[in-house]
Amino acid sequence: MNTHPIDIVSFHPSDKSLTKKFIGFPWKIYNKKDHPQWVPPLRATVWDALDTEKNPFYKKAEIQLFMATRNGQWVGRIAAIDNHAHNEFHKDQVGFYGFFECIDDQEVANRLFDVARTWLKKRGKTHMRGPMSPSTNHECGLLVRGQSQHPTLMTTWNPKYYQELHEKAGFSDAKDLVAYLLPTEFMKHIPEEKIQRAKQKLAESGFKFRDFDLKNFDREIEICFDIYNSAWEDNWGFVPMTQEEFIHAAKDMKMLVDPRFAFIAEKDGKAAGFMLALPDFNWIFKRIKNGRLFPTGVLKILLGKRFLKTVRILTLGVKSEYRKEGIFNLFTYESFRRAKEYGVVAGEASWILEDNEAMNRPWKELQAPLYRRWRIYDQDLSSM
Repeated sequence: MNTHPIDIVSFHPSDKSLTKKFIGFPWKIYNKKDHPQWVPPLRATVWDALDTEKNPFYKKAEIQLFMATRNGQWVGRIAAIDNHAHNEFHKDQVGFYGFFECIDDQEVANRLFDVARTWLKKRGKTHMRGPMSPSTNHECGLLVRGQSQHPTLMTTWNPKYYQELHEKAGFSDAKDLVAYLLPTEFMKHIPEEKIQRAKQKLAESGFKFRDFDLKNFDREIEICFDIYNSAWEDNWGFVPMTQEEFIHAAKDMKMLVDPRFAFIAEKDGKAAGFMLALPDFNWIFKRIKNGRLFPTGVLKILLGKRFLKTVRILTLGVKSEYRKEGIFNLFTYESFRRAKEYGVVAGEASWILEDNEAMNRPWKELQAPLYRRWRIYDQDLSSM
């Protein structure tokens, strides 16, 4: 047992010096030998997620950062988040934590959870939920199954012991998110008559799919924003994004978008839904070992983009008035058709709420393996 005391440093992201240490801490946890699956995050992306001045998320949210030290060494980090937009939409007083990283030490984890709880309780929060970094519209969930798998773009990866740190700290399960593996070769196992039915239904339904038009990026974002908030409003944990937030997130992803895998369904000239699948840039980010875009990171992204042959289906949204027309199955067929046409060898569909039957059914019918799982945890603060 380590007898050195644990000290906590509390600070706001406006403290650039300490925030830089906060962002750099994961490199003290992970190494290639023990954690070969870990993908170094792009530091610029984490800076943006914490930037209370420029990120529009913080117009209705507050955040406080904490780092733990022992014997002069950084040993853990956590953020406490007061998301007013969530509380207004759900009419609750749930607080959040995120950006959690910790050495394999229960005492350190407990101290980190405790300071986050204390900060949230002072703001009248009744529960602490997470990890959210910083919300359900960003990276969220603790990986509890699939540590041996390559983590796809914008999904979290953590060591297995993180789950034990949470359970021993008294967290309860709130919701699980899942991922399905979709090798393109699955197309061979779809009965020909089913494919022909899908083609016929597509022709009869009046739905047409078109590529995302990068030359009219702002127009396309307007269309997707309109669909996004209407498509997800009934989902657990959903918080509507403001138009400013949506545009901010979209512009960050623009360089990663391949219009062949980002397509919109239209009927009678009106947008009915969209699917966004991004090439898995994590294969490139793994080669940017220090997480810095400059001087060589951007070059690696630009040169490596054309060699990526796997994708992550990040978002599939359909307006409510079209959901009973079998459009989900048409999206499934279209995604496989495009994958085969453009030489994609595999994809991942994630994150999907485990109890969202409409979104799970198409992949289950294909017998796609459920191979990764993330967990959102809750903790009742009323008795603490």
